[in-house]
Amino acid sequence: MPNVENLKKQAKQLVRWHRERNYSVAARMRAVLPRCRSMSDAEILAQHFALGEAQLLLAREAGFDSWVDLTSGAAAMTDTAETVAVQPMLIEAEAQLFVSDIRASCTYFEGTLGFSTAFIHGEPPFYGQVTRDQVRLNLRYVCEPVFVGDVREREQLLGAAIRVANVKALFAEFKAAGAEFQQPLVRQPWGAQQFVVRDPDGNLILFSGE
Repeated sequence: MPNVENLKKQAKQLVRWHRERNYSVAARMRAVLPRCRSMSDAEILAQHFALGEAQLLLAREAGFDSWVDLTSGAAAMTDTAETVAVQPMLIEAEAQLFVSDIRASCTYFEGTLGFSTAFIHGEPPFYGQVTRDQVRLNLRYVCEPVFVGDVREREQLLGAAIRVANVKALFAEFKAAGAEFQQPLVRQPWGAQQFVVRDPDGNLILFSGE
């Protein structure tokens, strides 16, 4: 747990990011603050965001009911920090796909693969994120091809690998929506059932079931 001074700096940084229209702050506010639950990213970033709300956001994310509870816990942890060995732990990972048009890519993921657009950043857009259930895919604009020739298809170079419950039903859904498959649904020698979608920019996305 960070010490109290670091927490204060984090709260001020959140306010600054909100003022700079950083869309990652909007997603965090919507997840924690009741007044933001039904707002879009743009609506959240247009609202006033006080330091007290930033402090409450940090407290709720850490599992505390209030800023006072959080800072009290942090102070208590600081007193014993030198005697406690905290092991690093990886929390989550997000794939990043390279695309030539952020808006067009979001439209494809929404209309064909059933994702929702979490945010689009920049004008013109250079970064975005699409989500479906617990999966987040980050989209990064590039003006030139990332791979040379057909090496991506020949070597089956994946941009993302996603585990799926009921992979057969998902394959049928994507097929009905007109998705292009680099590999149809097959059962692998190790037992997994998998298929690979090729998006309009050539990114290969593996979907795998038990």
